[in-house]
Amino acid sequence: MPKVKVREIQADMRDIEITGRIVRISERRHVQTKYGPADVATATLQDETGLIDVSLWREQIDSVHENETVKIINGFVRSYRDRPQLNIGRNGQIIIVG
Repeated sequence: MPKVKVREIQADMRDIEITGRIVRISERRHVQTKYGPADVATATLQDETGLIDVSLWREQIDSVHENETVKIINGFVRSYRDRPQLNIGRNGQIIIVG
């Protein structure tokens, strides 16, 4: 699993590991997915090379807070509104560091 920095992230990357600080978390939104209703929020992750949005789903939303340093393991990247967005799938983890 490659460890990456924000500046290295490109759409369609898979199985990545990244560490950074959560600088912002949006309000929770209730959406309808193909699997049924769900809550989602967008966090902004920052490392020394830049910023990237991270989708937080369901219980992930309450598992992190602004200004915490986190490690995302087994993340994947999709393009959203022509920008890369980091996602944490069912096999991924978000861990508080320190």
